[in-house]
Amino acid sequence: MPSVSIRGASVDLCRDALAYSRRFDCLFKNFSKRLFSQVAESPSSSSTSTIPPPVQPTFVSRSPLQGFKSLFGKYATALPPNYQWEPELRKQVPTRVSQLDNGLRIATEYAPTGTATLGVWIDAGTRFEPERVNGAAHFLEHLIFKGTSQRTQHQLEVEVEDIGAHLNAYTSREQTAYYARSLKEDVPQVLELLSDILKNSRFDAAAVERERDVILREMEEVNQQAEEVLFDYLHANAYQETPLGRTILGPEENIRSLTREDLMEYVKLHYKPHRMVLSVVGDVEHEQVVQLAQKHFGGMEKDPTFSGVNSLVAASPAYFTGSDVRIRNDELPLAHFTIAFETCGWTHPDTVALMVLQSLLGSWDRSSGLGMNTGIRLGAAVADTSCQSVMSYNTTYTDTGLFGVYAVAEPVELDDVGYAVLHELVRACFKIEPADLQRAKVQLKTNLLGQLDNTTAQAEEVGRQLLVYGRRIPLLEMFARIDAVDMTTLKRVANRYIYDRDPAVAAMGPIFTLPDYNWIRRRTFWNRY
Repeated sequence: MPSVSIRGASVDLCRDALAYSRRFDCLFKNFSKRLFSQVAESPSSSSTSTIPPPVQPTFVSRSPLQGFKSLFGKYATALPPNYQWEPELRKQVPTRVSQLDNGLRIATEYAPTGTATLGVWIDAGTRFEPERVNGAAHFLEHLIFKGTSQRTQHQLEVEVEDIGAHLNAYTSREQTAYYARSLKEDVPQVLELLSDILKNSRFDAAAVERERDVILREMEEVNQQAEEVLFDYLHANAYQETPLGRTILGPEENIRSLTREDLMEYVKLHYKPHRMVLSVVGDVEHEQVVQLAQKHFGGMEKDPTFSGVNSLVAASPAYFTGSDVRIRNDELPLAHFTIAFETCGWTHPDTVALMVLQSLLGSWDRSSGLGMNTGIRLGAAVADTSCQSVMSYNTTYTDTGLFGVYAVAEPVELDDVGYAVLHELVRACFKIEPADLQRAKVQLKTNLLGQLDNTTAQAEEVGRQLLVYGRRIPLLEMFARIDAVDMTTLKRVANRYIYDRDPAVAAMGPIFTLPDYNWIRRRTFWNRY
């Protein structure tokens, strides 16, 4: 039988991270208006309008480089005086944003693909559930497609199949999304369908019972995936006794006890237009989407007492706990473990540097055949150990985040794997090669550009950015932010969040050779004389 051990090391209140989030929130939201005076007529800029009439943004007359440095100071010192904006990035299609009177934001990006991805991104997830109904957000993801007051489940499924659309949804700890991809001529029909399921779902008692069994089966499947289980344990212990520590699916006892009334209450409380973004990317016109949104979503009522998601976060902030949880199960063929450190929220200026640091550490798999010849720092470090794969990650939330490494290895000599991982993490605090930094920046930019090939990925990025930043960040600006990260900045960020900090550790499988928490904590710093 698997054995579980939990050990707490220390508790740090994320008050500083929340303060940074508030401080830089306004800067992030207004940055594009104040910065890109030379790009005002380029397709990379975004326009913001209200209904009616449309209002165009105003731009300050100064160079982009001067604007960038004056706003970000030490965070932009890596940009040389002769820094040039990439001409191709000026061709990025503009993101047009409008807002209805009830607070619903509509964001569109044109792409001549003949298709379109449209969806509603909602600032509501597991974090905002009371503990008693943990799992309600994910339960709704299943139940909301099971019929409305205007369509039965069968009619809804047939209608989607008849137009060849793909309807999907997902739930995270802070957001929920319902989206679809269809031909451009079917956008009005799909948009009406999305509004129907969000406003008029019946939550039939029989459907609730059917989906209860489906979710319990899904839970069994998830529990067979070591990575999913491990990261749930990591959150549960890194954010002990706080909403971020709860799982997305919820505990089994909650799934069995949730009622129709619980789900309806959650929708009534969180599915409000001022917490929604309608994101549409594809072969559509902005004015058409705005008119359709006004028709189908304009009647939704705004909560006049709501003061923003930050108020909900402040009322129940995240507490990070340096901790250790281990699930010993010698029947598994490989050992899985992760070491994570607390970082900052979405709007903190260190966010981009952490993205570069993650890209620098990279991910590696033994099946790639690269061995120690790889340029990936983590891969080169663990290639001569029993490690089978290793992955760096950077998970960000409103007021906090987790930066760490996840490794899968054979059960022998896990101390060598742990030493190699921790050595590379601490090494970034002192030694960064210029070639490695340049490679990390190029790979990060390549990943961002790759999203432009997929309207679904673009729509998700637009919806997420409007929820967390309040605006769409153009690639021109994001590339400048990446280029502004130099070795000094990267070392400062690594020292701030990694060096001599209490990590959260989670491990499962045949982990009998993995050293204890004190051994791991000791290797978060170097003795240098």
